[in-house]
Amino acid sequence: MTRRVSVLLLLLAAPSCRNYDLYSRISSDEGSVPSDQYARYGKEQAEAVAIARRLAEVGPTGTDSAVTYARTLPDVADVDADPPGHRLTVGFKSGWRVGIVPLADGKKPAETPGLGAPAAR
Repeated sequence: MTRRVSVLLLLLAAPSCRNYDLYSRISSDEGSVPSDQYARYGKEQAEAVAIARRLAEVGPTGTDSAVTYARTLPDVADVDADPPGHRLTVGFKSGWRVGIVPLADGKKPAETPGLGAPAAR
């Protein structure tokens, strides 16, 4: 009897185990503010959206490429990468720091409204 109950509990608990692949959930463009609208709030917001799009474009293993791209933008002061968490922490020259996750909305970083051409460093 206890063996059957144990097996039954195991079978009921198995579907409740969560999937630890967080990339698909954090790269979704389902937010409260559409990305293009957020990019129009200001130049730094546009740069943050462009960095998020670049991070999604290169995928979960291309964090270094996204960091390199972020450093080409004129208002970015520093970039810290967290590859296992699929995110970047970007500090801007104004003092604003923002955590950026991938934004997989199918657009290229250069298509971000309010974004000027990246400066050569």
